[in-house]
Amino acid sequence: MIVALARALSRATGTNVDIETLKILVIFSGAGLLVSLVAAMVYGEALNAALF
Repeated sequence: MIVALARALSRATGTNVDIETLKILVIFSGAGLLVSLVAAMVYGEALNAALF
């Protein structure tokens, strides 16, 4: 699946997309999303109380 995504990006942008770079980008993006979701769950109630 990563190979297909790399090929599609290479065709769309016209540049050579390295698979290892794409894997690292996906890992960091997923980690950032996970941290954001956890922070929203933990601080969500306090943030709603502060805004309203």
